[in-house]
Amino acid sequence: MVTKDMTIGEIIKQDPSRAEVLMAFGMGCVGCPSAQGETLEEAALVHGINLEALVQALNDK
Repeated sequence: MVTKDMTIGEIIKQDPSRAEVLMAFGMGCVGCPSAQGETLEEAALVHGINLEALVQALNDK
């Protein structure tokens, strides 16, 4: 289960196919080193993405 406090790196490590969901929401740099340490909440804020919708989509994957 994905939570807003998980890092992008943790999410992708848990299930690499979730990178597609992140990119579909506009996070094109999911593989860059700095993104790996960002929490999902931080990344959503930076990219102006609805956090609840993103968490839901990742958990539906």
